[in-house]
This record gives sequence, structure tokens and C-alpha cells, in this order.
Amino acid sequence: MLKKWLREPLLHFLLIGAALFILYGLQNDQPVNNENRIVISEANIDRLLTVWQKKWQRLPTQSELNGMIEAQIREEVLYRESLAMGLDQNDAIVRRRLAQKVEFIFSDIASQAEPNDTELEAYLTEHADKFGVPARISFQQIYLNSDKRGQQAVKDAEDMLAALSQQDPSIDITAAGDPFMFGQQHEDLTSHGVARLFGKDFSASLFSLQAGGWQGPVQSGYGLHLVRISDIKSASQPSLDSVRQKVLNEWQTQQRQTMNEQFYLNLKTQYEIIIEGLDRKDTLASKTGSNQN
Repeated sequence: MLKKWLREPLLHFLLIGAALFILYGLQNDQPVNNENRIVISEANIDRLLTVWQKKWQRLPTQSELNGMIEAQIREEVLYRESLAMGLDQNDAIVRRRLAQKVEFIFSDIASQAEPNDTELEAYLTEHADKFGVPARISFQQIYLNSDKRGQQAVKDAEDMLAALSQQDPSIDITAAGDPFMFGQQHEDLTSHGVARLFGKDFSASLFSLQAGGWQGPVQSGYGLHLVRISDIKSASQPSLDSVRQKVLNEWQTQQRQTMNEQFYLNLKTQYEIIIEGLDRKDTLASKTGSNQN
């Protein structure tokens, strides 16, 4: 019976494990150094409490807190062992994440920079297209369907324009022309807003006109339009005070991008870069080119 027990693989496994444990203990029978010390500080515990309270809307019990602390210790132990075993090497996801963390750290540093008003004014002037107040227009239109009216459409538009110019009381503007899906009255539209409804060519033509009486016909992708512009507000540049936060956000974003790029270039100079096989003949481009010959 004893011989059978001694042949059990489980016993062999336990004996080998015990031997390794004893050997490890003999070789490491010395005070634990700082590299092998895991400290769960009060700040760590405060962070755990805050995260728990935000998630569950209450403080954890002592048992729950102990569980969180043990989970953090477990994570730290396994993390350090993974580094010791070199598991962080040749892992594309880990490499990418660590590279991103370096960029995040430097971005946080860059975001601390506070520009003065002179710098913000200069940025506002340099990027006026980002912050400018666009021109806006309010108008009324009468639509004539070119597909329906054919060659008569232009003549009909001219006749209607002449009657409208004379303020002929016999013309009911709301019923004049042909039905149009977007209606007759349009208020306070930008050139982009007009283009979205009528097309870019129509928008460009409309904004070239002056406010006043009926004008046209103006061509769109739908047909012809007689238009009466009631109000045009010219494009303008805002004051810094009116767009300060937006300018500040844009300035800081550009600063982060610029400083990140400069930070990377400075780091890059500390390395010798070797690219092997750059002139390979079996690249996709080479194969594509050879197939076309």
C-alpha cells in the first residue's frame, strides 16, 4: 500500500513544491528590501473608499474594504512578478499602453501652461477662421419648378418678378410659384445653412445680393427661385472676452500637440535608429508594380 502511495504523481508534485519552497527560503533568508515591499498607504485606502462610494453611493463595510485592499495587493504582486518574468516585453498592447502613458504625463505638464492675453489675442488673430462669426441672411423665396414648366420657366419667373416689383396686389405671395419642400420663409441662416437646403451655388449667389425687393431668378438644383432678402448680417470677428474659453481651449490643445511632438523628437535623438530591410523587393508596392508590368 505504501509503495502504491509513493508512486502517486500528486505526492511527487507536493514534495517537489516543498523542496523548492525550502530552497527559496534558504536563499532569501534576509530582511525584505524596499524593492520587495508593498505599501498600501492611507492615500491608497482613501482612493479605494472614494471609488467605492462613487460607485455604490455608500461607504464599504470593513470586510468589503479588506477585499479591496487584498485585490490591490494581489494586483501589485502579480504585476511585479510579470515584470520580473519579462512578460511586458514583446507585447504590442503593453508597449502601446506604456507609450500612451508617457504622452499623457507630458500632456498634463503642457496643459499647466497659462497664456496671457497677448498670446491669446495673437492666437485669435492667427486663427480667425475658427472663431469668426459667420454672415447670416434672412430671406423669402418663390420657387418655379423647371422640370414642370420646361422652357417656360424663365419667362414665368421674369413675368412674376415684374409683377412683384410693381407690388401688384393681385399676387398672393404665399401661393405664388410651385410647392417647395422647404417652404418660403427662411430666417438667420449661415451660408452653410443655405447650402444645406439649396446647394452651394445658390448660397453663393444669394449672399452676393443686397437686401431689398424681389430679385432673381436664382438657380438651384431644384429649379428657379425669386428671392427677397430682408436682412443680411456681415461676418465679424468676436472680441477675446466673448470667446476667451474657446480660444484658451484651442490654444492649450495646440500647445500640447506641439510640445508632445518636440518632446518625442528630443527623446528620439537619444537613440540610434536602425531600420533593416527598408529596400526590400518583396513589399506590397513592389508586387503591385511588378504585376502591372
